Amino acid sequence: MLKRWIALQSLPESHDAGLLALRLIAAGTLLLKHGLEKIEHFRAMSAHFPDPLHLGAAPSLIIAFLGDFVCSLLILLGLGTRWAAAFSFLNILTAWAFVHHFVFFGKAADHGELIVLYLAALLTLILAGPGKYSLDATLTRPHAPNP
Repeated sequence: MLKRWIALQSLPESHDAGLLALRLIAAGTLLLKHGLEKIEHFRAMSAHFPDPLHLGAAPSLIIAFLGDFVCSLLILLGLGTRWAAAFSFLNILTAWAFVHHFVFFGKAADHGELIVLYLAALLTLILAGPGKYSLDATLTRPHAPNP
């Protein structure tokens, strides 16, 4: 009884449910915090948004909007999940490298641990896919032949 309790064996084991939870939590927080702020403050942000790839502030903001809002929404739905996760991953990695300079520790850490958690969640979705509780799985499920 104690072993069962310690191992949490009373909870069902489901990799697909875990991937659903990962998609909803990671993409949901990215969308709510970073995606919505880009919609609400687009005009103000476009004048001074970081431009790490020297494309211009507005194009850089549009790319960040695609990664933080559009791709997060697609990940939440489980639609084009691996591509959306890859785009968001590259967007966040670019910001961490060129804007935050890979800072993780110290007074100027600038939420490096949160960046790493987002990258880890997105990399997991790229590698594992969205799971069966997604539009990707529904759309690619083989149909039963007609009699």
